Amino acid sequence: MKVKLKEQVLKDLNEAADFNRKIFKDHQMLVINLMSSPGAGKTTLLEETVKVLRDEYRIAVIEGDLATDRDAERLRSLGVKTVQINTVGGCHLDARMIAKTLPEFDFKNIDILFIENIGNLVCPSGYDLGQDYKVVVLSVPEGNDKIPKYPVMFRRTDLTVINKIDLLPYLPFNIEEAKQDLASINPKAEFKQLSALTHEGMDSWIEWIKDAYQKCTKL
Repeated sequence: MKVKLKEQVLKDLNEAADFNRKIFKDHQMLVINLMSSPGAGKTTLLEETVKVLRDEYRIAVIEGDLATDRDAERLRSLGVKTVQINTVGGCHLDARMIAKTLPEFDFKNIDILFIENIGNLVCPSGYDLGQDYKVVVLSVPEGNDKIPKYPVMFRRTDLTVINKIDLLPYLPFNIEEAKQDLASINPKAEFKQLSALTHEGMDSWIEWIKDAYQKCTKL
């Protein structure tokens, strides 16, 4: 019975992901599932991304956290429609959670939807939310061992972003080693390095988003 229950749960989640995906595709939206460990800088990266793109694209956010809406408020202060999901202990977002938020959005007025997942390098990797791309943010202070230690997460990412490169002079993080580790686990994944704080390397990230948007709207 336990096996059957698990199969049914996975079936329901996959159906919810397909439901979400159809809505996103019907409205020609780019949807990015942004994942990382706690403190890697996802919200700061989102804030700075919004500031650069908001005059050209209509942006919305689904914000996942165990508790509080502090990150959501940071994004709302920039004029971005942001819907909060609090999992109250759950270590990831799933497609059913996302589906429940969809009535709160006016998708006719959204070009790009960011889903900021729960800070965790394990659980979020296995769940399809209906997104177009999975992006993992890894920060310099976390060290070089995270990619080989959490291979499932990095094996399933479309892009890995190394954040906080402004700290490279002060911490023993090796960018080339990180590139090699990612290539050995996921040769198809793209790799970018930046500092959301100083904007070094942000241009490449912004161009990646624009290219991804063009690909989605042509489908």
